[in-house]
This record gives sequence, structure tokens and C-alpha cells, in this order.
Amino acid sequence: MPDGAATAHLFRPKLITVLGEGYGLAALRQDALAGLTVAIIALPLSMAIAVASGVSPERGLYASVIGGAVVSVLGGSRFQIGGPAGAFIVLVAATVARFGLQGLLLTVMMSGLLLIALGVSRLGSLIRHVPHAVTVGFTSGIAVTILASQLRDLAGLRLAGPEPGPLPAKLMALGMALATLNPYAVSLGLGVAGLVWVLRARRPGWPGMLIAVALATLAAAWLRLPVETIGSRFGAAPSGLPAPHLPPASLPVLVKLAPTALSFTLLGGIESLLSAKVADSMTGRRHRSNMELIAQGIANLASPLFGGISVTGTIARTAANIRAGARSPLAGLFHAAFVLVFLLIAGPLARFIPLAALAGVLVVVCASMAERAEFLALLKRPGPAAVLLTTFGLTLVKDLTFGIIGGCLVAAGLALMRRPVAEEGRA
Repeated sequence: MPDGAATAHLFRPKLITVLGEGYGLAALRQDALAGLTVAIIALPLSMAIAVASGVSPERGLYASVIGGAVVSVLGGSRFQIGGPAGAFIVLVAATVARFGLQGLLLTVMMSGLLLIALGVSRLGSLIRHVPHAVTVGFTSGIAVTILASQLRDLAGLRLAGPEPGPLPAKLMALGMALATLNPYAVSLGLGVAGLVWVLRARRPGWPGMLIAVALATLAAAWLRLPVETIGSRFGAAPSGLPAPHLPPASLPVLVKLAPTALSFTLLGGIESLLSAKVADSMTGRRHRSNMELIAQGIANLASPLFGGISVTGTIARTAANIRAGARSPLAGLFHAAFVLVFLLIAGPLARFIPLAALAGVLVVVCASMAERAEFLALLKRPGPAAVLLTTFGLTLVKDLTFGIIGGCLVAAGLALMRRPVAEEGRA
């Protein structure tokens, strides 16, 4: 099997390479099955990520359909699945709270242009050199922050005012609202999380998230449980894609959004190339990092045109795509098409889904994101531990950008301190 090393530098989508090598009916059937498998995973996850990000659930589906299709057509990986990712929840929620939905869409488009610029400048390989301790630190920090953001819906709490963004203030506000805890919401949310874990252990081939959310929705409707649903918070869901439109922009607005767009770009580049690297390790192939960044950039230009949120390579869905037997990027196209079919036919039914059920899904996602074994292993080594804890702490108390920059600075400082010692030893 070729590993792609000879063509890794090329600005050529992997789809063109695959079709040029020859593509038959057997591969098409395999890709269609893999695409259906990933779509079943993506449906509840995309809606859960959108709701947790402070936007309506269909905007996560728009990102899966439009962004997922673009990433598969233009990407530099054979198996990458593009769509909304849990790592962006905190960043998207903060952007919506500060700049509104239109500000978010414009920010995502700006980050798309920056990702394209990174790819065209052949800087994709540099992003992959972010220290491992930094990656583990910000991923674990994001997992804790997302979990905290789901406690309100998971417990059915009613706050006296808006939910605070900073973690300490958020936890304090949630603690003061404990008297409003809804036992029905807690039961649904924890039941969904528990069922997903049981199905993963005993029936790994089954779509655990979709089954758990469907059962929770049926139980809530049949028993008439007093829990908040997608419909009660967001209203009726649309049954198709909206017409494309550009968010309003002006030079002062663009300047104000630029720092946030840089954060989206940094996270999107790291997350996408990390996902592509995982796909390489599972298949023995090699992705084209610069072409992948360009594809991710175009996807983040296209998704907001239809009202979708930010798009990146998704590690769990990409891995599921490979395990389901995907043969080419067409599997990702099938995934986008199946999500679109759901949106067209069954989208309005999403209004019955309890928010606690989606919170339960994200509890599972958080547990998967937090690399506990890697975290503990890095803590045993003084240098990596300093980088890890700096990144983790700053991500929690400040934000993701501060966490990544702080961790990289500590890593660079430690490397500079080691260099004179090494040179002195050689002398």
C-alpha cells in the first residue's frame, strides 16, 4: 500500500488521486456503508455540539452537510470527516455571547481565509510540531470546560440570570441554582450517558448515541416528562438548507473579530491535522497537510454561508469511518448526503429531543476527549508536566488561545534551557 510520502507536498485533493487510481463498484458500496455509519454518529453529535455552543441544533447539521462535503471533495486525507467538533464548543459559545450569531459566522469565514493562507504558504507541517503536552493540556482543559457547560441542561437547573462564561463564576451560579434541580432531566441525561457506555462495551458496532437519544426522546414524550426540549428552547427545526447569504461586515467589525478568528484558525489547524495524523496511523497512509488546511479553510468559508458553525477534522468520526471500511473520500460525501436526507425528511422531529439527552451525549464526548492516561504519564516527567499544567490551567481560567500560547512558550523556554547544558556537555 502506498503511503503517499512521494506526493505529500502536492496541492492535489486526495479524491482526485483516488479516482485516478481506479474506483469500482465494490469500493462505492463500501464507502456508502461507511458514510451511513458515520452519519448515524454525526446526527445526535452535531446537534449536541451546536446546542452546547449556544446556537440552534440545525446549525450543527448545516456544518456537517456543507463543511463535511467540502472537506471530503478537496481534503488532503482519504478518510477525514469534517464537521462541528466538541473542541470548538467553548470558543463558539464565547463568540456568540460577545458578538452574536452574525459575528460568529463572520469570524468563522475569517478563520477560513487564514487557514487557506496557511496552506498556500506551506505552513501545515509547522502546526504538527505543537508539543504533545500542549495538545493533551488544551484537550483536557476543553473537556472539563465543556462538561461544566453541560451541567445546567444535565440537571435541568433554572438560573436567575444568564449563565456566566468563566469557569469559577459558572460553577458558583450553578451551585446557587441546585434547589431547582430536575430529577427527570438528571435521569434522562445520565441514562443516555450510561447506555452509550454500555453499548460501546457490549455492542461496539451499534450506533449507541443515536439509540440512546431516540429512547430518551420516546420516554420523555410517552411519559410526558417535565423537561426542556429542543422545541421548547429553540422552536421548530427547519426541514432543509437555507439560502446562502453573507453576514454583514465592515472594517471596524473585522478588526474587532480578528483576534477571535486567529483562535479559530489555530484550533482548527491543530485539530484537523491531528485528526488526519490519527487516520494515517490507522491506515499506513500519509495525508497532504497543506491541501488539508486549504480544504478546511474553504469549508469554513462555505459552512457560514448556509448558517453553519465552524468545521474541522473530527477524530472520532474519522476513526469510525476507517473502522467501517471506508475506501476513499467519497465516504465523507455519503456521510454529508445522509445527514442532509435526515434534515429534509425528519428534521422537524428533532424538536422533541430533551436537552438533557444531548447533555448526556456530551458527557460521553468529554470523557473521550480527556486523555487521562496521557495526562497522568506526562505528569511524571518534570518538563512535560510544566508544559501540560500551564496549558491546562490557562485553558480553564482564561481561554484556549492563552492555554496554547502559554504552553508553547513554556516548552520553548525549557528547550532553550536544555540547549546550553547539551552544548557544555559536548565541549
